[in-house]
Amino acid sequence: MKQRFELLVQAMQRHPRRMMAGLGALLLGTGVTAVAVAPLAPDAADLPVQQVVESVTPALTAPLAQAKPPARFELFHSDLTRRNDSVQSLLKRLGVSDSEAVSFLGRDPVTRRLLLDGPAGKLASTRTSDKGQLLELRVLWSDKNSKEFNRLRIERGAQGLQSKLEIGPLQRKVRLAGATIRSSLFEATDAAKLPDSVAEQLADVFASEIDFRRDLAPGDRFQVAYETFEAEGEVLSFGQLLGAEFVNRGQKHQVVWFQEAGSKGAFHNPNGQSLKRAFLASPLAFSRVSSRYGMRFHPISGREKPHLGVDFAAPTGTPVRSVGDGKVTYAGWKSGYGNFVVVQHSDQKSTAYAHLSRINVRQGQSVEQGTLIGAVGSTGASTGPHLHFEYLVRNQHQDPLTLARDGGSATVTASAKAEFKRQAQAIRQQLDAAATVVQASAE
Repeated sequence: MKQRFELLVQAMQRHPRRMMAGLGALLLGTGVTAVAVAPLAPDAADLPVQQVVESVTPALTAPLAQAKPPARFELFHSDLTRRNDSVQSLLKRLGVSDSEAVSFLGRDPVTRRLLLDGPAGKLASTRTSDKGQLLELRVLWSDKNSKEFNRLRIERGAQGLQSKLEIGPLQRKVRLAGATIRSSLFEATDAAKLPDSVAEQLADVFASEIDFRRDLAPGDRFQVAYETFEAEGEVLSFGQLLGAEFVNRGQKHQVVWFQEAGSKGAFHNPNGQSLKRAFLASPLAFSRVSSRYGMRFHPISGREKPHLGVDFAAPTGTPVRSVGDGKVTYAGWKSGYGNFVVVQHSDQKSTAYAHLSRINVRQGQSVEQGTLIGAVGSTGASTGPHLHFEYLVRNQHQDPLTLARDGGSATVTASAKAEFKRQAQAIRQQLDAAATVVQASAE
């Protein structure tokens, strides 16, 4: 092999041009086929094999036993307490898998009473380990008409789980909302994410000026400003509707809530005139008239006979309100009426509510306008859940859809006009801002 290589070198020295031409031709031939290339170097299989051993210093100087454990993480969940909650069902929804926590909440009397007793809807939040162990549980709620909130806190410390109850002031804030009517007021208030209590106030305040069953048209719109009461950035309750504007078929209706010192608050128009009425337009916040006052074909008897009230179709359990101030003169079962309530108002006027699934008042009890007296049902002679509602004047039946709308003549006193104008102007600016957002959303 060595001799061949030396002969090749001598040939290149004697005939350099010929050898370079031959080498060029050889290289061009490699463009056609790879097998035309012959190795100039010795075959690797013929080379001697040597073993080299060297000491290596490892880069990892710390023992494996001292390496940091994998990072752990925490999980956060929030939900509202429900009427039929148990400790187990609540903790399961909150991502807790911890038998010690279940046992602690079940035996701690303060925790159990504050967590599960009383009205549902308390805001519960948990912080757990990645294994579901409870690290912290917070429950926030406020009592009706209270200016403070309650906070139940359960934390895991060196001695295990411990609970404590804390009280703090609620923060009052104002929220804006609005929507454009597509099909119904209920659908629009739902789209605007209005709480039920505020939606009911909106429907009630404009019911004397707008027939929401007949007069609504696609493209009508509303905007509202209302109170919220918050703690730790969470809304715990909703308060008063402060102002609203409703545009119905191009006509603008506006109201402002105003309360003079020493008197009850009421809605007023921009001129300061009170809109408070003696009666609500309907005992249900949202309803559909399924049968009107007058002659009709009776669904049970099969004969035509006078219908002395109005039927409102609604699901069982829908709250029923007294349409005005008065005193309960009857509360109990009455043959075909089923569960039946009668409220006597002033001026020899009375209203009656039939087929209730439950009764929330007793005979002789005084009620105010809006008091919940029961719930929609299908008791007595009824073919399905609905409210049968009657209106009587001097014991003579009248059409409930023409309830007298007395009142509304009072105006803001002279001493309070300046404050009313200031509040009305502030609400007006907020409603204008809400209207801009609604218009932008519609576009």
